[in-house]
This record gives sequence, C-alpha cells and structure tokens, in this order.
Amino acid sequence: MPEITELRVPDLTAWTCPAPLRDHPRVVMGHGGGGALSAELVQHIFAPAFGGAVLAQLGDSAAVSLGGARLAFSTDSFVVRPLFFPGGSIGDLAVNGTVNDLAMSGARAAYLSCGFILEEGVEVALVGRVAEAMGAAARAAGVEIATGDTKVVESGHGDGIYINTSGIGLIPAGVDLRPQRVVPGDVVIVSGDIGVHGVTIMSVREGLEFGVEIESDCAALGGLVEAMLAVTTDLHVLRDPTRGGLAAALNEIAAASGTGVVIQERSVPVPPTVANACAILGLDPLYVANEGKLVAFVPRAHADAVLEAMRAHPLGTTATVIGEAVEAHPGMVVARTGLGGTRVVDLPMGEQLPRIC
Repeated sequence: MPEITELRVPDLTAWTCPAPLRDHPRVVMGHGGGGALSAELVQHIFAPAFGGAVLAQLGDSAAVSLGGARLAFSTDSFVVRPLFFPGGSIGDLAVNGTVNDLAMSGARAAYLSCGFILEEGVEVALVGRVAEAMGAAARAAGVEIATGDTKVVESGHGDGIYINTSGIGLIPAGVDLRPQRVVPGDVVIVSGDIGVHGVTIMSVREGLEFGVEIESDCAALGGLVEAMLAVTTDLHVLRDPTRGGLAAALNEIAAASGTGVVIQERSVPVPPTVANACAILGLDPLYVANEGKLVAFVPRAHADAVLEAMRAHPLGTTATVIGEAVEAHPGMVVARTGLGGTRVVDLPMGEQLPRIC
C-alpha cells in the first residue's frame, strides 16, 4: 500500500446549496419560494414584529371590517424573469395575482394600486409594453388601477422592472373562507392542470424545448369563484397554488386546520408536457407554480354541485376531485401512489424554480 503523504481537503468556499440549511444568518433565494423557509421568515421575523389579529390569519388576503363592510385586502410583489413569456407578462401577473388573492377570500377585486421599481437604463418602450399589458389585464378582470407610484434605482441594482400591486374588494354576506373551517370529510378539488406556469417560465428562461408549445395559465379567477359561490356560500377554503405549487397550498391548509389531507396521485391533473418536463429535470409537478388555478376544500354535501359549476366555467373545464380532508395524521399531506403505496408530501424548503412570479 502506498504511503499517504498529504491529505487534500477540497475548497468549500465557493460551494452553494440549492436547498440551504435552515440555520443561516443571511437571506437566501429559498426565503422567497413560498415554502418552509418563507414560512419561517414570516413566523419568526415579520409576525412578531408587526403583531395583530388580522395578520395572524396568514391568508392570501386579509379579511377586515371597515365602516360596516367586510373587505378583502392584499398586496403582492412581482419579480419574474423574463418579463414577457408565452401566455403573459409581468404586467398580467401583477394584476391577476392580486385579483386572485382577493378572490381566495371570496371577494371580487374593485381597485388596485400599482408601484413600479425601474432600473436605470431600462427602455421606456419596454415599460410602456408592461403598462399596456397591465391595463388590458385589469380591464379583462373588471378591476380599476386607481393609484400608483414609481421609483428608479441605479443601473445594476435591479432587474429591469419590479412591480408591486395591492388590492381591495368586497366580501359577500355569508362568505367565510379560511383554513380553520376545514373539517374531516371535506372534498379537495383542483380547478385544472397544474404546473403549467412554472414549466413555461423554465422553458423560456433556460431555452428548453419539449416538443410542443406551452403557455402560462396566468388568468384572473374572480369569475370562477363567483360561479362556485353561486352554488353555495358554504365553501370552507380556497387557495391559489402559486409559489411552492399545490404541495405548499395543501400543507398550509392542513397545518392551519389541524386536519390531515389525503390525495390520490393519479387523480391530480398533470398535463403530459409538464409531466415530461418534470421527469427530464427531476422535478415534482406538485411543487411547480401555477398562476391560474385554485384548490378548494368543499363540504361533501356540496362537492358534486360545485364541481359541476366549475366545469361549466371556461377556467374550470378540467376541474377534478383529488382527495379529502381526514382525521388521521393532522397537519400532514399524504399522497396515495398509483402502485398502492403512500408518500408524505412535505412543505418544500423553497421554490424549485425561483423568480416565477
């Protein structure tokens, strides 16, 4: 055996981890991914600093009472790259994302604010294209952009255009959508194919081709929610599975409600393009972001009628029952596989693909 004269230790200073350890002193990309790291940032930094019963709801939008009216109030920021992609743009996302957050409280958005953060050197014509896309999306959603703000940062300190939108809308009488209302026996319905938006962004950003064209599912869901509420106001919770995908939305609802969730993996509508892309890249479709889908927990007595109403709406034609809330394993999401086994669907640490909205 040759004599060992030197032990070479690799230089780890330049190594990075795509799913970083949770004990670290600096912000990492995973903190913005809608998963466990995002939740920790909210729970341990923002919530203790801000306090308040309204914030403690931690929903897609806050339900507040003002002057005798029940309002939904939400804010969101958009940093997607690239700014334009098949099926939409940062402008469409900025409108539809906030409209959808309000819709998850049962509210139809009435007014939005919009804040532009522009990087020095960005083409004015590009800003105009984004603004036109926002205006068109707002008109299609039936909402008015009522106020706004613009800031410019030095070249190299931004990424062209970032947008923040906030919105308000009225919550109809009798509507109370929140995860704490979920009970065992509730039926879980998803409004259509999942993973489309995330795979679209990935394909254009990385120059990947999957043999067929794919477009983002970016859409305003207010009309679909109204169709569901027309059947019954007794829906328990709605959530749009954006960052962190369907898995993150289900885990958040399970944790907040204290119930378990069981889904049938074969029932989850994953289009072939998304399935193939995820298989090639080693991704799980349950964790890929959506921008025009919702997941609903509906009392079993109303599930068939709600599903029928969803399928009659253009944005819910492929709505599908994928599972149910159960007493077992409270706070945990479990998937039953096509082979008859089960697997735990954890809350993701971060986002498999950052900067998707």
